[in-house]
Amino acid sequence: MNWSDMFFQEWENIFRTIVVGLLAYVSVILFIRISGKRTLAKLNAFDLVVTVALGSTLSSVLLQKSISLAQGVTALGLLIALQYLVTFLSVRSTRFAKLVRSQPSLLARHGTFYGDAMVRQRLTEDEVLSAVRAQGLQGLENVEAVILESDGSLSIIPRQD
Repeated sequence: MNWSDMFFQEWENIFRTIVVGLLAYVSVILFIRISGKRTLAKLNAFDLVVTVALGSTLSSVLLQKSISLAQGVTALGLLIALQYLVTFLSVRSTRFAKLVRSQPSLLARHGTFYGDAMVRQRLTEDEVLSAVRAQGLQGLENVEAVILESDGSLSIIPRQD
């Protein structure tokens, strides 16, 4: 094992990383701006996968000599275009939206936990009660409903007395 190669190989690699990194970064920013605010909103599972894929692609473009900047920008553009297509279709088709997005789940109502829903969503009563307290409510008896939203957040609807 050549220990010096582990820390430094040659200036050409450093220069390539700087140039390609700068151009790829600008490309990602442009694509995200083109794709709209939704890309930067709270992520549901589908959006998270696309975001991770974007990061992985950017990393590959930066560090692998075998991937050209043009290939990387094409891959980034493809991911953003597919994300745009899926969101475009899901806004216009309820059936398609149900296919690619999860639906909110009712976890508790009128002070009662829905055990089956909580098991399906892999949440404990303590986690739900923590979210209730975070909303400034004393306990489940002060809650009309607890809903697990598509993005993984818990919506707490206070009881109106």
